[in-house]
Amino acid sequence: MSASFDAARAAAHAAAAAQDYPEGCLYVVATPIGNLADISLRALHVLQLVDTVACEDTRHSQALLRAFGIDHPAGAWLAVHQHNESASSEAVIARLKLGQRVAFVSDAGTPAISDPGARLVARHQ
Repeated sequence: MSASFDAARAAAHAAAAAQDYPEGCLYVVATPIGNLADISLRALHVLQLVDTVACEDTRHSQALLRAFGIDHPAGAWLAVHQHNESASSEAVIARLKLGQRVAFVSDAGTPAISDPGARLVARHQ
């Protein structure tokens, strides 16, 4: 990353830190479609802040976060895809009830439009 990007990211983190990010909340986070530089600084802040990352493909999402220096332990990742959507949605809800902050991301774009996980978002509303 360039020095100017790092400075912008630090400024965004400082501004975002002044906002309230309640525990036990589901954060729906849009990810870049095609170009990593399109990710928002707020998305990076939320992805660093959360306790759990729920995503379609953990390998893809881990690579995305690593590209920006964000790392979460193995237990912080939940795969939410078409083959486990019901059970994984229950796991996300359970973590939210424990007070965890959970980010929900898709492989590209905003989750729950046409991605697996629409049930999760609908259930949490």
